[in-house]
Amino acid sequence: MAKAKNPRYITKYQYNVMLAKKYKQLYWMLLPYMFFFTMFTIVPVVISIFFSFTQFNVLQPPEFIGFENYMRLFLDDPIFLKSVKNTLLLAVIIGPFGYIFSFLMAWLLCELPVKLRTLLTVIFYAPSISGNAYVIFTQLFSGDAYGFINSRLLSMGLITDPILWLRDEKYMMLIVILVSVWMSLGVGFLSFIAGLQGVDRAQYEAAEVDGVKNRWQELWYITLPNMIPQLMFGAVMSITNSLAVADVTVALNGFPSTNYATHTIINHLNDYGIIRLEMGYACSIAVLLFFLMLTINKAVQRMLEKVGT
Repeated sequence: MAKAKNPRYITKYQYNVMLAKKYKQLYWMLLPYMFFFTMFTIVPVVISIFFSFTQFNVLQPPEFIGFENYMRLFLDDPIFLKSVKNTLLLAVIIGPFGYIFSFLMAWLLCELPVKLRTLLTVIFYAPSISGNAYVIFTQLFSGDAYGFINSRLLSMGLITDPILWLRDEKYMMLIVILVSVWMSLGVGFLSFIAGLQGVDRAQYEAAEVDGVKNRWQELWYITLPNMIPQLMFGAVMSITNSLAVADVTVALNGFPSTNYATHTIINHLNDYGIIRLEMGYACSIAVLLFFLMLTINKAVQRMLEKVGT
């Protein structure tokens, strides 16, 4: 009992209880957020997991069928397997490239005067929140002779007939990747700018005294270690966005795309959940996507934590 009163011997649980009592006002302030987070995030995930083991069409009560939906996904749904392949391909390319592109653009913008930086930040961020951004690319890659790229190639004599950029399987995925990377300057991009501006300038002066000679060394030894929280947040957003690509494929290639060439997991989920109303099957797709995102996010966070240490 004497040891229990010694602060050196208290358990982690006891220490957390002490902190909770000391800062109970902060926990009360967090209560509204926790309520809405539970209601609109945790509860829907739990409900989706439950319905994934049922046959449910919204109109009739759900019928428990065990793992049939999951077996159907992997054994009797070649379109789902193709959507997984397309999604992982997009994630492998868009995720890292979009992440690096966002950071480099934020790093370059932070070197500009404040007014110019603010203007360019708005310009670069606008496509990620604009619903009309796809209109530009549909005009650029229009499959008739009036499309910008086709008209240029025809006038230069490089092609004799217009190319169906958004319907030909040879070009569809490449265009989706191009547009997705261009639109990757979203919330993660803003967090990078905030993180870069929050680095104490005195550290750069001290590093110069200690022998740091160029901007790349400043970036590696000063900037990146100070931006671990923003880098983690940006990584989560980049992974989530790359695994959730759907709107761009529908806007550019239609639904479904030619031979499902750009069909993604989210497209497949929308097909069964919104169009066919097979909610049980759609929930099984959503659950698999959720755990895929969770696994990849955890792996990336651990990697960034090792880099930070």
